[in-house]
Amino acid sequence: MSFNDIIADYITQQRSLGKRYSSEANTLKAFGRSIGNVPVRDIDPEMISRFVDRGATSYETRTKKYRALAGLFFFAVSRGLLKTSPMPRRRKRVYPTFVPYIYSEAELKRLLAAIPVATEGARLVIDADTLRTFLLLLYGAGLRRGEAMRLKIEDVDLEQLLIHVRQTKFFKTRIVPLSDSLTAVMRAFIARPCDSYSAGAESRLFSSRDGTPLCGQTLGVAFRRLCKIADIRRDGGARNQPRMHDLRHSAAVHRVTAWYRSDADLNDLLPKLATYLGHTGLAGTQRYLTMTQELLAEASSRFEAFSGGQRHG
Repeated sequence: MSFNDIIADYITQQRSLGKRYSSEANTLKAFGRSIGNVPVRDIDPEMISRFVDRGATSYETRTKKYRALAGLFFFAVSRGLLKTSPMPRRRKRVYPTFVPYIYSEAELKRLLAAIPVATEGARLVIDADTLRTFLLLLYGAGLRRGEAMRLKIEDVDLEQLLIHVRQTKFFKTRIVPLSDSLTAVMRAFIARPCDSYSAGAESRLFSSRDGTPLCGQTLGVAFRRLCKIADIRRDGGARNQPRMHDLRHSAAVHRVTAWYRSDADLNDLLPKLATYLGHTGLAGTQRYLTMTQELLAEASSRFEAFSGGQRHG
């Protein structure tokens, strides 16, 4: 059995367990291409380390590669195709975790204001209305980019002011309520003259100018151009720049900040926020609550009120 056959069998086995296994499958196929179709017994730890570390990728990306390959070789050992796994020992974490970028309200306004300029010209395949509505939905409903890309017309219930989010990260469907203002945006967007809704309710909500579904590369190009025009950037090189996904982080942080200011019961509201964002528990939501100066100030004020204003050296 060739190594590529082993990869194919392992991917099939993982998907039979109900996993989407998309990015992991791409990782394993890329590894197969990088080493060639060599016998599995000839794969050594150095080959694996070169693949995991190449491209100066982040610690999280290297970890994902490592886990995918570790599962593959465990599969090979369990099937008697190898005596032992060639996986190298995992290196200790060296690089800091990527810190999400929390957009200020002023920056969000600059992003929206820059959309007409960022989308002008036929070379960019996404129009201004589509990009504006897409970004407002990511921030206003806290959606993941992929969730918004997969939305269909039938998933948007304008009468009930909600959307059905299907094929989520955890293979669940959730219902997300919409604010009145975001509902108005969605209603206007769906009602506009458009040739992309030929399949009716089954049509994708968001599409390119030519009617094809939006892809991640198209959105990435548009968003990088938008940030450049809006002059939103930070130090640290290209890999550290604000991302479209950070709109979701920003929505969570802004909501918690508002709750702090209104002296709301966070013990009651944080689990609800986790459900709204589609997390399986509070641990997933905690990653989104990056401590901005504004949120830190509100937390400090809440603690002072709780402690009766007493200060201790």
